[in-house]
Amino acid sequence: MLAGIGALTAAVMVLSRSIQLPELATPDLSETTFICTSEVTGPCTRDVATATLSSVEDRELVTYDQIPPVLINAVIAAEDKDFFDHEGVDPYGIARALYQDIRFGGTLQGGSTITQQYVKNSFLTPDRTLTRKIREATLAIKLEREAAGDKRAGKEQILLDYLNLIYFGRGAYGIQAASQAYFDKNVEELNLADAAYLAGLIRAPESADARDNPEEAKRRRSTVLRRMLEDGHITELEAERADKRTLNTIIPQASRAGLGEVKGSEFGSEYFIEAVRQQLAEIYPDGGLYTEGLRVYTTLDHDLQKHAYQTVVNELPPEEPDNPTASIVAIDDRGRVVAMMGGTDFRSSEVNLATGRDGGGSGRQPGSAFKPFVLAESLEQGFSARSLYAAPSVIEIEGANNGTVWRVKGGGSSKGYRDLVDAMRVSSNVVYAQLMIDTRPDQVVQMAQKLGVTAELPAVNALVLGAGEVSVQDMASAYSTFEREGAVLEPVIIERIEDPEGRVLCYYPVNGVCHDGADRTAEQVLDAEIARQVSHTLTLVVNEGTGRNAQIDQPAAGKTGTTQDARDAWFVGFTCDLTAAVWMGYPGAPGEPPRFMDDFRGIEVHGGDFPAQMWAEFMSRASEGNEEPCTELPTSNDFTGRVRNTNLSTTTTVPPCPGPGEEPLAPGVVECIPAPVEPGDTSTTTNPEGESD
Repeated sequence: MLAGIGALTAAVMVLSRSIQLPELATPDLSETTFICTSEVTGPCTRDVATATLSSVEDRELVTYDQIPPVLINAVIAAEDKDFFDHEGVDPYGIARALYQDIRFGGTLQGGSTITQQYVKNSFLTPDRTLTRKIREATLAIKLEREAAGDKRAGKEQILLDYLNLIYFGRGAYGIQAASQAYFDKNVEELNLADAAYLAGLIRAPESADARDNPEEAKRRRSTVLRRMLEDGHITELEAERADKRTLNTIIPQASRAGLGEVKGSEFGSEYFIEAVRQQLAEIYPDGGLYTEGLRVYTTLDHDLQKHAYQTVVNELPPEEPDNPTASIVAIDDRGRVVAMMGGTDFRSSEVNLATGRDGGGSGRQPGSAFKPFVLAESLEQGFSARSLYAAPSVIEIEGANNGTVWRVKGGGSSKGYRDLVDAMRVSSNVVYAQLMIDTRPDQVVQMAQKLGVTAELPAVNALVLGAGEVSVQDMASAYSTFEREGAVLEPVIIERIEDPEGRVLCYYPVNGVCHDGADRTAEQVLDAEIARQVSHTLTLVVNEGTGRNAQIDQPAAGKTGTTQDARDAWFVGFTCDLTAAVWMGYPGAPGEPPRFMDDFRGIEVHGGDFPAQMWAEFMSRASEGNEEPCTELPTSNDFTGRVRNTNLSTTTTVPPCPGPGEEPLAPGVVECIPAPVEPGDTSTTTNPEGESD
């Protein structure tokens, strides 16, 4: 391998004597990236863009004397240990990098020298071809020979130009902007730990931001410190002390460099635009999103975004400090996120409530909104939705709670039993707890994930009542699969990306991976008949059950969800061509105790009141002016399959619950049949007999 590399190096040495070094082009406004919403049907230009991304506003040049030696040593150790000795290319460095990559899977040291990296970023295109690589090496040698008569001075100039040029993440170009972006200090003030952290960012800065990926950030900093120690730049004690430094000194990202004014920011569109920026950063980790003049066509519908924002702030005015907040995500039948209400004030909090952990926050427990996934799995296993289960007011199941007794309450029936259809209508916890055990949690996790939930879920029985944590977008995505009759489409926020000349570079990216073409085909992950049966039960929830407040002037299906002590409340549902998820709660902050909605405006909040009402308000506004109104959902009540526990319809051994003044239940007896609710009882307006959430 070394012989081949040596021969290649000799060849480029010869070429470097005759090749002409090109002039560095002056950046112009064509490098600005424009982001447009779905209303833009023509070219995405500055005058119609919702937002812009540019590097111009976040670069501040420094002199070589301003750069502290500790930073120079950190960059040299991380990127090119022989920089001051080689002549532009380093054959042994290439061999060493290949060895490191194969043995350790490292990402900090590649085969290119600092001079080669500078040449690539200044003079060449980013394509990865052998021809470009040879040209890069040739120009690197040529540059070093012509930089200055004094070799040391020439090397320092190349290093200075390199450090003023490269991208460090957060929209920061050059070492001074990076120092400000991460530490709020000038480059002269950087210490060893700071310098090692910044040097570790160079190869892929967006994936090692300590605020988003602290483990990766610490790993890279440790790697740089180890290399500095090996190269003799620092002592073992200095390396150990710097490695123990907390990453909390790295400040939050205060502003988005070059983002500019965001149109529609008064309706919370910054959260969507920031999600787009993060997606672009995955596709262009070297900072190309700020410099390559991209034209980004997104899925956001300004009118629907406005409706989502107004729905939330009208119900929960943010200026009232004790109010909880809410998030809405709407996805159309093509899998496009058309509205994302992630927060009310991006300047005060950049945490996107709609995207959970991906938005800088945490997931939220979905409560009983998870029950349709359990039903779908049971139907797929061949059992009928007319299967019967005991429905006392309280049930205790031995060994079902990590080996201990699982005590579940809510959703009992005066008959002593319910089928799965009726149990969904009233959101019966006792019935679906039993179904979860029969269906098996690991199988339900797989069902939820193939329907569209991307969050990691615990395979535990309590998952049926919302023990896992999901995002609002996850829930909207999974329910949209029911709306498409079992066909899944990953939710997208970008339709396509073009270069300045209008050539398409990428379609429908998800997690940084572009789709093959302009057309997306949904994958059938659930039998269409099963999806229609689940949808039928969810129409009953809206028409007759816990979700009655979600009724609108067209067919709708959905499910309520409320977690313990009313910490989270949900309504997730769909019409013929639009799915929306509504979450309500207190966001909380790190170290802050959880807040509950057990006494908000005089009631304990459930998914069937405020969230269902907000869902109905948003969906009613969204359907205004539809040329083809929704008249019928694809549902089915042809419940074939094996029926569990048929004997329950004729026999029951569950005693009636004692009334006022009556003897209590015998010791050890926890199951009982609740008495029917008397006509006129005020509980019938919000919680009819047996309903739970």
